[in-house]
Amino acid sequence: MVAVESQMLPLGTEAPAFTLPDPDGVPHSLGDGASAYLVMFICNHCPFVKHIREELARVGRDYASRGVSIFAINSNDISKHPDDDPAHMKAEAKTWGYTFPYLFDESQGVAKAYRAACTPDFFVFDAGKKLVYRGQLDDSRPSNKVAVDGRDLRAALDAVLESRPPLSTQKPSIGCNIKWRPGNEPDYF
Repeated sequence: MVAVESQMLPLGTEAPAFTLPDPDGVPHSLGDGASAYLVMFICNHCPFVKHIREELARVGRDYASRGVSIFAINSNDISKHPDDDPAHMKAEAKTWGYTFPYLFDESQGVAKAYRAACTPDFFVFDAGKKLVYRGQLDDSRPSNKVAVDGRDLRAALDAVLESRPPLSTQKPSIGCNIKWRPGNEPDYF
């Protein structure tokens, strides 16, 4: 397991647009009209994601009803990591109760546009699609005994929904590196 930190895309960055398929091939886009947007890069096999997937499902249930558009994106190279393929993604979403679209970024172009580096990697945008938070879910890691509660991500979402400034302290997420296809590695490492 190679742990890397998120790249901390500059605050105020406009959300890169995307249209990606879910495991059934149905396309999903960022869209308009939400109170906030949460884009998270995850996958099925990463121990860091496995450690928090119940909380990801809770965040989905708690915030979608409050007007947050939520998307999970898997950008891993499935030729080397077949457990991350769309069929497994569909099973993962069902097993863990993901109520948000879980999308496949086969070209890895969306991950690059967001400067995503690891799984998990979280990005919160306001209603105008400006980045207000990028960083960790919380302080819990598979190797520590800190409870998974989504504290940092929830605080960021609450701030946006309550028209408060973003969190002043934003800690990078840490997780498994995105599994890039050979020759497709981004230039930001």
